[in-house]
This record gives sequence, structure tokens and C-alpha cells, in this order.
Amino acid sequence: MESEIEMPCPICASQGHLKMISHVDEIPYFGEHTQVTLMCEKCGWRQTDFIPAEGRKPGAWSILIQGEEVLRARVVRSSSCTIRIQELDLEVSPGAGSSGYVSNVEGVLNRFLEIVNMVKRDLDDGTDDEMLRCVELEGTLEKLIEGRHGGVTLELLDPRGHSQILHPEAMDRELSEAEILALPLGPDPPVLEQ
Repeated sequence: MESEIEMPCPICASQGHLKMISHVDEIPYFGEHTQVTLMCEKCGWRQTDFIPAEGRKPGAWSILIQGEEVLRARVVRSSSCTIRIQELDLEVSPGAGSSGYVSNVEGVLNRFLEIVNMVKRDLDDGTDDEMLRCVELEGTLEKLIEGRHGGVTLELLDPRGHSQILHPEAMDRELSEAEILALPLGPDPPVLEQ
């Protein structure tokens, strides 16, 4: 369902160009959810999020990455989710422009690899240690994606509880109060602000 939102775009402030598309769907083992995308037809800004039909508690999901089968595990990441690979000291936290997505473990690793490559390209004035760290991370992530390396854990931390790893070996737990307070919430829903 597509509808026009009678609010200015949160980025370019133009009137009459903000649209909302909502789609209700069933994700196996995750249940019914609504995918909501807000977009501005003038400046191209867009934000997507996934909202489960059932209320969720703040939670964390983790899976040990070992072998090709785990790489195919489905990952549902909401705009409020922080993703970590502690063994590699990698973390992506939601920011003001964060969007949700549905992917798999391999796709999440590819996103980390793209960020490492981007940082590596921008390190013209960096130190040799920084460049070496990027090269090491790039090699480790490539091996993980190819299924030739294992033993690291992918973790999703979501204070709104909308994210999940869909795999029999995935572990879930509730977040502690301290974790909830320390985690960023991602973007505010712009449609709800007046």
C-alpha cells in the first residue's frame, strides 16, 4: 500500500514529495511483519524498517559462523539494531539514516567487507598499522564468506526487539537494562513527529 504523507521531508523539507509504502508479509520462523519504507521523491532519501506483528522484548541474537550452511542463515535487521563481530572488533551501530534489511549471514559479512574496503581506500594519510589492520580484516572476512574460516560470532543487539537470526543454531537472549541503555536506538520515526 502506498500513501502520501502530509509532512515535509526530514532531509530536504520539501512538501508533497514524501511517500510511505507498507507491505505486510510472512517471514518463515519470524512471523508476520510489516515492512515500512518512507521515501522522498524529490531528494531520494529513504528509510526502511521491519515491524513484527507481535510485540517483542529487547533482545540479542547470535550465531557462530562456521561452515557454508551457516552463511545462508536468514538475518532480519531492523533500523535499531547494532551488529557485532567481537572477535574481529567490528561493530555497526544504527545512526540517523539507518535502515532495516533482510539478508543472510553472508550478506552481512559482505556489508562489513564493503566498509573495510571503503576505510582502506580513505587511508591515504593513515598509518601503516591502520592499513595492515584493514588488510587483515579484509582477508579474514573474505575467508569467512568463502567458508574457509570459522570461529567468530555474529551478534545482533536490538533494544526494540525487531531483529532476528533465523537458524536452528542461533541463540537468543534478553538484553540487560545496562545494555539497553548503552545501545543507540537508530532513527526516530519521522512520520510520528509533529
